Amino acid sequence: MTHNTLPEALARQLADHFQQRFSRGESSRLQHGRDESVHAPQLPDGVVLAESTAEVALTVKLCAEYGVPVIPYGVGSSVEGHVLAPSGGISLDLSGMNQVLAIHAEDGDATVQAGVTRKQLNDALKGTGLFFPIDPGADATLGGMAATRASGTNAVRYGTMRDNVLATTTVLADGRVMKTGGRARKSSAGYDLTRLLVGSEGTLGIMTELTVKLYPIPEAISAAVCTFPDIDSAVQTVIQTIQLGVPVARIELLDALSLKAINLFSKTTLAEAPTLFFEFHGSPAGVAEQAQTVQAIADELGGANFAWATHPEDRSRLWQARHDAYFACLQLKPGCRCFPTDVCVPISRLAECIAATNEDIARVGIPIALFGHVGDGNFHLVVLVDTANPEEMGEAAWISQRVVERAIAMEGTCTGEHGIGLGKRKYMPLEHGEVAVDVMRAIKKALDPANLLNPGKILPPPHE
Repeated sequence: MTHNTLPEALARQLADHFQQRFSRGESSRLQHGRDESVHAPQLPDGVVLAESTAEVALTVKLCAEYGVPVIPYGVGSSVEGHVLAPSGGISLDLSGMNQVLAIHAEDGDATVQAGVTRKQLNDALKGTGLFFPIDPGADATLGGMAATRASGTNAVRYGTMRDNVLATTTVLADGRVMKTGGRARKSSAGYDLTRLLVGSEGTLGIMTELTVKLYPIPEAISAAVCTFPDIDSAVQTVIQTIQLGVPVARIELLDALSLKAINLFSKTTLAEAPTLFFEFHGSPAGVAEQAQTVQAIADELGGANFAWATHPEDRSRLWQARHDAYFACLQLKPGCRCFPTDVCVPISRLAECIAATNEDIARVGIPIALFGHVGDGNFHLVVLVDTANPEEMGEAAWISQRVVERAIAMEGTCTGEHGIGLGKRKYMPLEHGEVAVDVMRAIKKALDPANLLNPGKILPPPHE
């Protein structure tokens, strides 16, 4: 399939059904052929705006008849090239499928269309006493979050999308509609197809509806900021907190460069030093006990300037500043792109991994910020590059490879939450072994024999 060569017969059928919701215009194709990654845009041949599972199934079935790839699209906030169209085809935009279909407050779950965003779901939950905790920062769609197995700042307490998707409605590569899972909290019935789909990045099926877990809003919430003399002291505080079993809801690490960027972008006045952001959930007494325990640990390791935020507006301002860190860092080098990478390691190896990574950062000339959800061993590098500068791109590729290979050597993973997409396919055999990758290829071939669902993502070609 070559670019811009959509079969006319297929184009006519899509135009007949979708009318103005089918486009071959360059601006629409460009919007759907790029994301937040450093990869150059790769445009689809057309864009379909779907509004129902039936429309997704029709589009996929028609594309299968003509051998045309289909790339699912949410809001384009991914950072590893997930929505790019290296083989052309149809970008299937699910953002219009944005209905909250059912809220079962008594069971603690909700069923939504894939285009519902996390903020939209939480708005719909107001008055129920429940919330959806998975928070990757961007206001991503639930379908996209499930496809990339997203997590975020709350994962240390509430888990990732893998732990919080109970059921799906999924369109397969031939257009058939499949239901997976159910609303029961556990099942021993057959293969766990829901978990197979969560994290598959649209390569095995297109999830159109999801049933997700909900949680009670904590009775008390308290947040704190604490600075440290160096990164290692901050990381050791995290490790001791987790190893003591303190049920902290969030622990975020930001280095001095990240804080500088946040202060400039968000107009905050946070100390520009290695810093931990904490949040505690529970009863008032439980939250107070957790906070005292963590503050004692931090004091022993040189932590200072504990600042508490117990008012909702103060907490919101604090976490909004944290969520803005990625875009804040981009402003440090106007006109740059971010060459992002994230890894995750066992918590006992976190300090060693970050220390070695900081040694690598000192060896390159490009700005690199380090922050992450260190409560579960996950951290990110925001590597700022001029994509037209081969030297900068080479340094970025070098440091990304160094941190990935180090994490895998420590029995960690090449990505804790960004996913594989196009960017990290080459690391799949290193992390999983050739046998496991062969099994993944076999699953892909069984479910998508013509390789039409988001082709080129996750699995490296056999010759790589």
